[in-house]
Amino acid sequence: MGDKEISGEVIGIDLGTTFSCVAVARKGHGVEIIANDQGNRTTPSYVAFSPAGSAGSQRLIGEAAKNQATLNPRRTIFDVKRLIGKKFDDPEVQNDLKYLPYPVVERDGKPCVQVEVNGELKTFTPGEISAMVLGKMKETAESYLGKEVTNAVVTVPAYFNDSQRQATKDAGIIAGLNVLRIINEPTAGALAYGVNQDPNTKRNILVYDLGGGTFDVSVLEIDNGIFQVLATGGDTHLGGGDFDQRAMEHFVQLIKRRYKKDVSEDPKAMGKLRRECERAKRVLSTQIETRVEIDSLLQGTDFSEPLTRAKFEDLNLDLFEKTLAVVKSTLKDAKVENKKQINEIVLVGGSTRIPKVREMLKKEFDGKEPSKGINPDEAVAYGAAILGANLTSDRPGVGVILLDVTPLSLGIDVVGDLMSVVVPRNTPIPAKKSRGGYKTTYDQQASITFNVLQGERPLTKDCLRLGSFKLTGIPLAPRESVSAEVTFELDADGILTVTAKEESTGSCKSLTIDNYKRNLNSREIERMIREAREMADHDKKEKARVEARNKLERVIYDLKNAVAEKLHMYDGDKTAVETALSEASDWFDDNKNACMQEYKDRKRKLKGSLKKVSPK
Repeated sequence: MGDKEISGEVIGIDLGTTFSCVAVARKGHGVEIIANDQGNRTTPSYVAFSPAGSAGSQRLIGEAAKNQATLNPRRTIFDVKRLIGKKFDDPEVQNDLKYLPYPVVERDGKPCVQVEVNGELKTFTPGEISAMVLGKMKETAESYLGKEVTNAVVTVPAYFNDSQRQATKDAGIIAGLNVLRIINEPTAGALAYGVNQDPNTKRNILVYDLGGGTFDVSVLEIDNGIFQVLATGGDTHLGGGDFDQRAMEHFVQLIKRRYKKDVSEDPKAMGKLRRECERAKRVLSTQIETRVEIDSLLQGTDFSEPLTRAKFEDLNLDLFEKTLAVVKSTLKDAKVENKKQINEIVLVGGSTRIPKVREMLKKEFDGKEPSKGINPDEAVAYGAAILGANLTSDRPGVGVILLDVTPLSLGIDVVGDLMSVVVPRNTPIPAKKSRGGYKTTYDQQASITFNVLQGERPLTKDCLRLGSFKLTGIPLAPRESVSAEVTFELDADGILTVTAKEESTGSCKSLTIDNYKRNLNSREIERMIREAREMADHDKKEKARVEARNKLERVIYDLKNAVAEKLHMYDGDKTAVETALSEASDWFDDNKNACMQEYKDRKRKLKGSLKKVSPK
């Protein structure tokens, strides 16, 4: 992409674990958070497929999907951001599977969602489900702007590794988006905060981003329109969903003791409990006590139990403290020795509304109040829209320069399956770093294979393998007599070039890892785009079918009411009128899955038969 600029609007999308948000920055309008078709400024990151035997086959996204989740748990998909770009045997994925009500299966070593669609068992990657949510945000923006939108900036947690970023990028492609940039969520939050501040005031800010499923901390320096990330840290598996889960586990144990029933074995009951615990968590941000009440939770048993803010805080205290440990380590990485050097604390993510979180953060910074100038639910999309505007040719946004860092270390493997770091995490990018002294490991070795890795673990098996290449043409000699130097070059667009050079002969070999094209091959992406389009076409047809069904139902209802009021006018034709309406009503009840044309034909037939019956 380089310095190439584009024209037209670029939308900013916060693809969240639990909620997503879309914004746009336009000349004369500033930054606008775009409301969805329900009038809400955030949209649940939920996708659902109607169960077999229901009236038609529908794919629901957003509020509609979340609202029916408790009745349709095995076909309602959520929290896929926790699975995206990960391996199936990842311990965190395996732990999540215990709590997800929908089936997750292994495909090519990756976790995939398995769901019944139109009576057929289908498998979707987390990226494909994310693409459906991104498609909904794209549709929301297009409806508001009144034209097609293709260019976007999409956000990810700062601590996402290369594979997770690739999968997110691929999801955008499947959704029909040209993803110009992948930006870290806390960096986007910092843009949202800093863009309206005095550009001549140099200051350090700490962004504390606690969302529904991920946690990030970034320390940035803002100086004269330049946003420089000094350090970033986080946990891609910590957020509001984990707080809900702690409350759920508390009530599962309580129910087990009190009623001798294990609610965790019933997906529908767990769906009800999850929804009520999430509601209770939100209430406890403003009240000190609430009740968790669920009618017919399990086998006809009604459940009602109080939950206090103190109890909720106690259940999650270790998780709250875990976020502070990340804050401390990130400050250390940023070389901020005195907490007073932080001029502002910016809160991002809905979970920062939890009073205990704010209280602990305030105490950690010796009483400094976090900034309340931006909406934590909307800040990330707001910042993404600002960056998007600055990529366009007419620059409707405020001019900013963004200097980021590598979220995770980059290196190669050495003898003993150890990770040798070449580019440490939190290195400012663009970056170029070299490291020499990599020697042959056996006599007469003709080539050296370099595996490029990403991660913070000392063993290669615990790191992400980005690629590999072989340096050939090296002189044959006893072991450790031949030495090579490795250079890592990372540009602003996330493209990594790794070069190995044999020091005596100058023999070279390079590998370029384009972090936007490597996760899926072109054939896989084309297949997913095709299937996404097919599903979109199906959704349009299904919508038209349902609308035709609803129109027929409304006509039957309206005519029944009208005829009931004026039946005395039909005299001897009463029976014919009642028969026509009865036949139409019976047909409607027996044909919930009829096609659009059948509903239209039936409506036309009903109206025609009533026209033949003349009132006196």
